[in-house]
Amino acid sequence: MKVLLINGSPRKEGNTYLALSEVASALQANGVDTEIVSIGAKAVQGCIACGRCAELGRCVFKDALYEKVRAAIETADALVVGSPVYYAGPNGSLCALLDRLFYSSSSYLQYKPAAAVAVCRRGGASATFDRLNKYFTITNMPVVSSIYWNSVHGRTPGEALQDAEGLQVMRTLGNNMAWLLKNLKNGGQPVPEAEQRIMTNFIR
Repeated sequence: MKVLLINGSPRKEGNTYLALSEVASALQANGVDTEIVSIGAKAVQGCIACGRCAELGRCVFKDALYEKVRAAIETADALVVGSPVYYAGPNGSLCALLDRLFYSSSSYLQYKPAAAVAVCRRGGASATFDRLNKYFTITNMPVVSSIYWNSVHGRTPGEALQDAEGLQVMRTLGNNMAWLLKNLKNGGQPVPEAEQRIMTNFIR
């Protein structure tokens, strides 16, 4: 079993990375492999609503970050997405990537457990947490919980290590995700049979 953790911060080893590393350590202690992928500091192409992914089965843009994360998602059993808080929301570059991934590659994500992690100086964590969870809850992904909302506090690099409660929340999240993955592997039921999709528009 393997969990992909996406570091949505431009800082490769900043506080978001430290929070995700705490989750990863708990997963590894439970015998689950992990991979942390950082989105980096380069500009990220957003979705342009061209619709080409419907015919191509992938995004029309072939940037290295999209290709790397898409390949990792295909083989991962679960997903954790972490983001710093910018103006009470996730990093825009992360959302640009997730918009394209979830729209073009949702078949790789269906029924895989997922969790969001928000890292902030003071406020905005709940709004960021909510925004990220919306990607999962439109894709049939079971959302893994912890003992508190998945947030860690820290501004300058390394400050997250001082948030003892936040780190405990991360460890518990990792333990809970490992527990769910093992249950799914050892005795999980087949995924529900999907109904034919119904889509309604509110413009007549």
